[in-house]
Amino acid sequence: MTDRLTIALAQMNQRVGDLAGNAEAILAMRRAAAGADLLLVPELQLVGYPPEDLVLKPAFLNETRAAATRLVEATTEPGPAIAFGSILAREGKAYNALIVADGGRELFVTLKRELPNYGTFDEKRVFASGPLPDAFDFKGVRLGFPICEDLWLEDVPRHLAEQGAEILLSPNGSPYEIDKDDLRQRLFGGRAASLGLPLVYLNRVGGQDELAFDGSSMIFDAAGDKIVQMRDWEEQLLLTQWSRGADGRMACLTCETHQLSPYPEDVYQAMVVALRDYVGRNGFPGVILGLSGGIDSALSAAVAVDALGPDKVWGVMMPSVYTGSSSVEDAAESARLLGIRHDVIPIVPATEALGGMLKDAFAGRQTDLAEENIQARLRMVTLMALSNKFGPMLLTTGNKSEMSVGYATLYGDMAGGYSVLKDAYKTTVFALSRWRNASRPDGFLGPAGPVMPERVIIKPPSAELRADQKDEDSLPPYDRLDPILHGLIDRELSVSEVCAETGEPRALVAEMEKLVLRAEYKRRQAPPGVKLGGRNFGRDRRYPITNAYRTGS
Repeated sequence: MTDRLTIALAQMNQRVGDLAGNAEAILAMRRAAAGADLLLVPELQLVGYPPEDLVLKPAFLNETRAAATRLVEATTEPGPAIAFGSILAREGKAYNALIVADGGRELFVTLKRELPNYGTFDEKRVFASGPLPDAFDFKGVRLGFPICEDLWLEDVPRHLAEQGAEILLSPNGSPYEIDKDDLRQRLFGGRAASLGLPLVYLNRVGGQDELAFDGSSMIFDAAGDKIVQMRDWEEQLLLTQWSRGADGRMACLTCETHQLSPYPEDVYQAMVVALRDYVGRNGFPGVILGLSGGIDSALSAAVAVDALGPDKVWGVMMPSVYTGSSSVEDAAESARLLGIRHDVIPIVPATEALGGMLKDAFAGRQTDLAEENIQARLRMVTLMALSNKFGPMLLTTGNKSEMSVGYATLYGDMAGGYSVLKDAYKTTVFALSRWRNASRPDGFLGPAGPVMPERVIIKPPSAELRADQKDEDSLPPYDRLDPILHGLIDRELSVSEVCAETGEPRALVAEMEKLVLRAEYKRRQAPPGVKLGGRNFGRDRRYPITNAYRTGS
């Protein structure tokens, strides 16, 4: 029975499918953790999380097995034992596994039992559930390894405690959501206290398609008190010291605290991290976006600059006959403040040409939404032409309020490769813009000071597709609309329940529900975008397109 143990916690980024790159990153952390007894890395660190249907591909499983074998063999070099996540295939089934290796040998294997199958998670589709796991004797200390969801539910931690585990070490792949860190602290603190065991929660960082992982790893003592708080949004290696007390129980002697990003900084950080990894790992040289002089495009440009740097962001103003001079000025000033390339390409000639083409077909019809959408689609054609010619990915700029009610043009402003505002309601956009104009955390690549003119934030939102157009011509003010949408979408409330909570008229809420459901076909064709809340469009919310059910009917 040992009295002291040094456990290194590696809060790391991952790249799904990059077996060699992930393995080398683990070994680099192992070299940096010299002097530790054990190195713990996040869930499925070798393959990347979530691997989704790669798990169903036999060739991938074969290569994963070979990569895991090479990683185990690499532990013949001096350094700590490593506990790493991989995929284990047995008798035609694939398991989310953790392997402990040292001295070139596999010392212990445990399989994830609780497979999440809600929200962004779909693990039951690809993984089989493991048995209740055993604890592992490591240098005289009994360790329990509940893998992510195993820790979030009670059965596995309690079983490990009954098996004599003295420390719970939990590798996680837990995506960011607004207010989720408060939930983690309450849940894991309570778990540690109820079992009377110290508990390590280790999470990954970085972006993976629509998910952002914030890290925010923690250690709780046996009383449920948080004694270590690691950083959020960045990699970190922390060597923690453990000792057996006079009562014979293991306790963590390390105390370290980092301040986590408050709202709305945490939301902005998620956008930056997700876009940075999406653009970089998919091989784009940068991004291009329509810079309209409005708040959505100004904020999207700011996020892109903070993530990628001003030299990799290109803004294009495409005025029509309805574009106000103030919008032209505000777009140019936003570009100047951010230090990005800015071009002005009017769409008036193209609008006139298409109007001439359609003149006979449209004869006898009043000007309406069709002509408005033509402008939006011509802007898309312009941006896609530049994207195709020069290579940057087209960044879309629509927010969640607009996407909810269909206030967006299919094959127009919805077209592109990624959206940082896809899960941000308009009121969130306002809050983020005000925050970023006043703040700039370390690590951002954009300028200190304002990133957009104040006028962009305070002027009434408008698509400027017809004369004197305002969003409120067809929608309620966003400070009234967003609570309705949050109730209908994020909380799945009925029309009656939303009315009771917001005090809004039933006719208005029912109309918004109708718009939300009617726009489902549009959202199915929207680009991916970073998840921020508990119910994003895409992975979290899967409604039928053809759907006759209405709670407000």
